[in-house]
This record gives sequence, structure tokens and C-alpha cells, in this order.
Amino acid sequence: MPKQTLKQGRKWYVLHTYSGYEENVARNLRQRIESMDMQDKIYSVLIPTENKIRIRNGKRRIVTEKIFPGYVLVEMMVTDDSWYVVRNTPNVTGFVGSGTTPTPISDDEVKEIQKRMGITEPKYKIDVGVGSPVKITDGPFKEYEGKVSEVDEARGKVKVLVSMFGRETPIELDFLQVKKI
Repeated sequence: MPKQTLKQGRKWYVLHTYSGYEENVARNLRQRIESMDMQDKIYSVLIPTENKIRIRNGKRRIVTEKIFPGYVLVEMMVTDDSWYVVRNTPNVTGFVGSGTTPTPISDDEVKEIQKRMGITEPKYKIDVGVGSPVKITDGPFKEYEGKVSEVDEARGKVKVLVSMFGRETPIELDFLQVKKI
């Protein structure tokens, strides 16, 4: 392995880990940084996550999902010592980069990831409008088809007119319970 240099300075690097071991790697790396007194070369460890809305059994839930499963971000100065500490952390398979030299990611990419992580309340992406034909995908009216009569973006709800017993019946649904036809 060639000698690492300080020419890059303090940058963010991407570590590849075994999928599902991201928290384990972050915890182990933080312990190793402290026990090997590397705080002056390895500054922070970050697992990029974001909140998403999921519906299960008709209930809306906010779940935290990893943006890049199998990857952990590390802010560090690459030297032989710091490279060794990070590279030999259990469940780390390597740095993302060409050859043996880690390649830093741009500050813009880091800002974009941090911005994406900073959203505490997930945004609703409603891709249906009034008059759109939709199919209900969840709940007691699953598989029914209808037309959207109202869209409440603030609450993430839509009113769908479904034809039942020869007349149109309005049903209020979560936007995740309908699919555009």
C-alpha cells in the first residue's frame, strides 16, 4: 500500500460495509477513534438516513430508512494511521475510491446528503390531481377504482369518488392508499 498523504486535508470519505452492519461499524469506529486517540485525524462518522411515510394495516407510520444501505460516511484526514484505523474496523470492506487510495466526495454532495437528512417531517408527493382515475391499493376498498374529487396536500389525503350500488360515494383516503391508473 502506498504512503497516504495529507494533501487532501479534512474531507468526507465513503466506507463500504457489510449491508445491515452500518450502525455496528459506526459504533465500533467511534470507539476505535477514542481508544486509539485519533480525534485529531478522524472527526465524524455519519450514517445517511431519511424519514419516509409507510402505511401498514391502514395506519400511517414514519420510518427511518438508510439513504445508502451498506455505506457509512467518515470525515477525516487520510494518513497511514487514520487509514489503518478505519480500514481495520470490523465489517468495513474498504473505502470507495480507485485502487488503494480513498477518493473524497465533494462538499456539494455532503451538503446535499445533510440537507436530505435534515428533513424531519417527510414531504407528501401526491402525483394525482382532481379528476385523476385511481385504483385503491389498501384498506377495505382495495381494488376499487374511482376518480379523485379533492386533494388535501397538507394532510396527505385525497377524496375518491367510488361507484357503489349505482351511485358515487366519496371516500377519504391517505395518498399512499391510491395508485394512478
